[in-house]
Amino acid sequence: MGPLLALFAATLLVGCTEKPEQRAMPAQALDETFKDFGNYEVHFNALRTDELTPEIARAYGIQRSANRVMLNVTVLRKEAEHAPRKPVEATVAVDAYNLNGQLKDMEMRRVSEGEAIYSIGEVTIAGTEILVFDINVTPQGESAPFNVKLKREFVSN
Repeated sequence: MGPLLALFAATLLVGCTEKPEQRAMPAQALDETFKDFGNYEVHFNALRTDELTPEIARAYGIQRSANRVMLNVTVLRKEAEHAPRKPVEATVAVDAYNLNGQLKDMEMRRVSEGEAIYSIGEVTIAGTEILVFDINVTPQGESAPFNVKLKREFVSN
């Protein structure tokens, strides 16, 4: 498992030992980090970039900051009922905005590590903001996109 993919999995567990005032509290339950679309699963998560280790941030060209949020999206295909899911190529487009309707500039970029394939993008925040990510994913070979909405609250220091 690649380091960014391992971090993606680890962020699902963030919060077990940290004090609430040290991190942004999610506006949605942490277990809602993927959506099923028949033969596919779309996995997604967002976190402040200062939660990344310096090594991971440097490896992926990500600026660590309490004022920046990173979105991570991966698409997996179901091969068989109990078989491991397989990462697939997909076009990922995201519209990010706050509750005031201010559109945030967010460009997604593809990252691959061995068999892992995912897309990451960054956006800035100011103060306390609830961000909405409208995620549109089209797996290679499919004609219609899958749509996911992620809403999270972030607090910059």
